[in-house]
Amino acid sequence: MSWWNSLGLQNGVSPLMEQLIFHDHAMIVLALITTVVGYILASVLFNKYVNRFLLEHQSIEVVWTVLPSLVLLFIALPSLRLLYLLDEVGSPGLTLKAIGRQWYWSYEYSDFLSVEFDSYMIPTDTLGEGEFRLLETDNHVVLPMQAQVRVLVTASDVIHSWTVPALGVKADAIPGRLNQVSFMSMRPGLYYGQCSEICGANHSFMPITLESVSVPSFISWASKVA
Repeated sequence: MSWWNSLGLQNGVSPLMEQLIFHDHAMIVLALITTVVGYILASVLFNKYVNRFLLEHQSIEVVWTVLPSLVLLFIALPSLRLLYLLDEVGSPGLTLKAIGRQWYWSYEYSDFLSVEFDSYMIPTDTLGEGEFRLLETDNHVVLPMQAQVRVLVTASDVIHSWTVPALGVKADAIPGRLNQVSFMSMRPGLYYGQCSEICGANHSFMPITLESVSVPSFISWASKVA
């Protein structure tokens, strides 16, 4: 079991989410910094001699100013690249509209006629075997895998937030405004999310269940729903 799963979270399924989880990269940098600083502290504490050139030395001043700057760039550049890619939409193969309501989600498939439905949380006392409490919905959002999907997010009453951590997407649903996110699911499966904005009394009871399927399965599903 991966470290990410041990926290009760699903593994990243989109290319962007797989890059967002770069804690291994950050941990390597932190381990190197800790090792170097620990070595310097140990050498200073246990050194019985005093070197007069270390009291004021331009070369050392330059090194301990430039080196941390390079380390920060080494961490910041991947983050800046991801920020740019997260805002890039490109040419979507499918457009989904998600509307936040008190307290459920409504979905409209803009590329299909009459494919729209409401998605409510399944009550705890009616859950089936293997279903997750507070995460299962009566109608899943079905999307094709390995296809660029654009989601237009808005709300009809108060501010909500459409969030699916495994896909690396989170967008506020604001009345009178359209926000958009873009993602691509690389593997089939069920991926769960919840409203991440405190939107009222039943804020905890409007989950998101997204089902990633193959393209033929998606077309078959869309023809049945329509």
